[in-house]
Amino acid sequence: MKNVQVGLQVYTVSDELRNNYVHALEKIAAIGYSVIEIGGFGPFSIAEWKKTLKDLNLSVVANHIPFEMLEESFNHIAEFNLGIGNRNIVCPYLREEVRQNADGYKRVAESLNRIGEKCKSQGMALHYHNHSFEFMKFDGKCGLDILFDETEPQLVMFELDTYWVTHGGADPAEYFKKFAGRCRLVHLKDMTADEERTFAEVGEGMIDFTNLFRIAGETEIECFIVEQDICKRPSLESAKISFENIKKIAQNSGIIAK
Repeated sequence: MKNVQVGLQVYTVSDELRNNYVHALEKIAAIGYSVIEIGGFGPFSIAEWKKTLKDLNLSVVANHIPFEMLEESFNHIAEFNLGIGNRNIVCPYLREEVRQNADGYKRVAESLNRIGEKCKSQGMALHYHNHSFEFMKFDGKCGLDILFDETEPQLVMFELDTYWVTHGGADPAEYFKKFAGRCRLVHLKDMTADEERTFAEVGEGMIDFTNLFRIAGETEIECFIVEQDICKRPSLESAKISFENIKKIAQNSGIIAK
């Protein structure tokens, strides 16, 4: 059976982070998460991050860094992430003005290749995280597929997001298959089945995760990362529901989620 880590993008509990960052991490660890994904640098120095992570038996599996910062401040980003033991850098979003047409996506791909080369030289990996805007088509080809085709496989990976792929009108299962070999990190989030189609805890909405997990077991996916942009329940409760549901779904799908 394949082992897949289960992590939490800490943005899910951003309200708790604002109250007390360390206490929020303590509560995340208490749920059972062993890895977290962060955004930026947080409130700690490298030394403070290392101590906090060690004390809580947590590790950072990935870090979301804005596209512009990746272009302008790479050395600082590399120093920080290598210092806290993280080797996965994720480009989480693109400004609207750089994604207006196919040529815009091709220029983004060129930048991602350059950044990916820098990451590789430092022993790190660059990943691109999708939303739904990448599924707008230009001459019959969507933006995400342009990025996939125009970036170098050895330099740019993809962090597929199950909610946003679905929101964009595509099938996450098909993208798991298509991006096999270039997708090791996955954002798991569910979608409500009502007209609102808003965010839901994993296993509480309309996305077929049992099928997705079966496919994941046949690919290079290494970590499921829970992210819920908006929680209607208390955020830590939502994070716990997702964690427990993932464990159950994974067990039924032939995956050991840990």
